[in-house]
Parts: sequence; structure tokens; C-alpha cells
Amino acid sequence: MVSDHALDDLFHALADPTRRRILERLREGERTVGELAEPFPMSRPAISKHLSVLARADLVEREARGRETVVRLRAEPLRRARDWAERYERFWTGRLDSLAEYLEEGG
Repeated sequence: MVSDHALDDLFHALADPTRRRILERLREGERTVGELAEPFPMSRPAISKHLSVLARADLVEREARGRETVVRLRAEPLRRARDWAERYERFWTGRLDSLAEYLEEGG
């Protein structure tokens, strides 16, 4: 079971479009902070703040390599969010199936 705090951090991290775009770029493989910052119209310190939020949510892992920091995606928290959401999907699917049965019976 995922803690409420972990889910709060995760959904907070995913709520920002810049952070989602960073994750999209990391799907293709690890990148340096400089490479991640390239397409964004913001400073590297601003990108670093976004990366800190993503790291707090355990969505990225950072590793110092010489003078550069390499960032890579961690997919496990996304699986936990999916599992959390699926519980509600099953609930609503069941409710809609019951409604359909009721309506088919002429309810």
C-alpha cells in the first residue's frame, strides 16, 4: 500500500506540465541536467528545482559524474499511481455495469 504522503508528492510532481515534459524526455534515456534544461525557456536553477520535486516523489534518480549530474527516470512510482487509480476504475466500472443491468431490466 502506498502512503498518502508518497501519493501526495507523486501527484504534486505530475501536476506541473514542465515536470511532465522532463519525464517524457527521460523516457528516452538518462540525460544531464544541462541536456534536460535545453528546450525549456527557464534557468538551470529553475530546472533543478523541478528535478528536486521529481526526486522527492521518487520519480527521478540523480547521479554526480564528474562536473555533471546525470538524471534517470524511475518508473516504479508511476506503477504505484496506476495501481491506486485502477482501484477506482474497478469501482466505477462495477457501478456502471450495475446501472446498465438495471436499465436493461427496464428499471
